[in-house]
Parts: sequence; C-alpha cells; structure tokens
Amino acid sequence: MGEEISLIDFWASPFGMRVRIALAEKDVEYQFIEENMMSTVKSSLLLEMNPIHKKIPVLIHRGRPICESLVIVQYIDEVWNHKSPLLPQDPLQRAHARFWADFIDKKVYACVSDLWKNKGETLQAARKEFLETFNVIEGAIGENPYLGGETFGFADLSLIPFSSFFHASEMFGNFSIKVELPKIAAWAKRCNERESVSKILQDPIKVYEILCLARKLQGIE
Repeated sequence: MGEEISLIDFWASPFGMRVRIALAEKDVEYQFIEENMMSTVKSSLLLEMNPIHKKIPVLIHRGRPICESLVIVQYIDEVWNHKSPLLPQDPLQRAHARFWADFIDKKVYACVSDLWKNKGETLQAARKEFLETFNVIEGAIGENPYLGGETFGFADLSLIPFSSFFHASEMFGNFSIKVELPKIAAWAKRCNERESVSKILQDPIKVYEILCLARKLQGIE
C-alpha cells in the first residue's frame, strides 16, 4: 500500500511477536525500531507514542500510534483485510477467539514470568500454575488442530509467541512440555509450520539466556 509503517518493539517480546506475525500474515512491510528493554531509560519515541502505558509494542501507521498488542493485531486485520483473515467472520466464533486471547493475556504471561522470576517454594507454586493453565488450553484445543478450530487464527497468534519461552520454562520449572502437555507441544509444532510464525519466533536458547541475565540483574540467582 506504500504506507509508512513502523513498529517499536523488542526482539524477545511475546507481545511484539504477535504483531510481527500478524504483519507477516498480511505481507505488510514495516520499519522495526528496537527498544532496549534491558535499560531503565525508555526512548523518547516510545514515551511520545505511548505516553499512557509507556510500553511496547507500538505500531505507527501514517504517523499515528496504535498500542496494546491485541488491539494492534485487530487493527492490522481490519486495515489489511485483503488476505489471511485472523478473526472469523461468524460473530460467535469471533467472540470465542477474543475470549481465549483475553485468557492468554491474563494468565499465560503471568505463568511464564513467575517461573523465571522466582525460586524455592514460590517457584514450585508457579510451576503448578503454569501446568494447570496450559491444561485448560489443551482442553480448549481438544481434537482440533488449532486453538481457533480448523484454521490458524487470532487465538493461536495470541499464544504462539510464548512457545519461544517454553525451553526457559522447562529449565526453570524442571519439567517437559512434551511429556506434561503433549497437545500443546503438537499444537506449537503445527503453528511453526507456518512461515509467518517460524520466521518471527525467536531462538528459545537466546530467550533463555536473556532471562538468565534478567534474573541476575534482579538478584534472583
């Protein structure tokens, strides 16, 4: 469309990966602007474009910012509606997709974060919560290939970036996702067969390494 599009983001952000996958699904070219999330000082551009939350990702389209990853993904789906619809046309199915995306936002990020931010008994509680949360998602997938049903969609896109954190979760929580959550493992592998997903998801080893660094900086180790 020849429009100026930029994305303020951090390479390891699961929320940013959502937006990047959505843009890849739509074949939209954009400028990636890296925000240094290891620094305590936020860039002037981020503060200008997201003065309320001061968080990434921020999509800048025609000079105007759109904030919050799920809001951005829905914006992308509506603006570039020429291919790869992310939300279903049916209102009920669309509501279900939004429900699970909201569930993922409220539960999954906290589960993943609690595994690398804690130790001892608190870590064991975090491990239990992680497995229980993903067991619920396994139940939602059921016998379907995707969380959204027969096709990859909004709910899957909301969750799949967290698979980049699975290795770290296993290392910190001392469990195997393939053993404990076989449907999640199979679902993640299936999603990774999509080019839009495989080229955006980050190396799990590098994610683990940066989380180890974050633990040290926070005095957890």
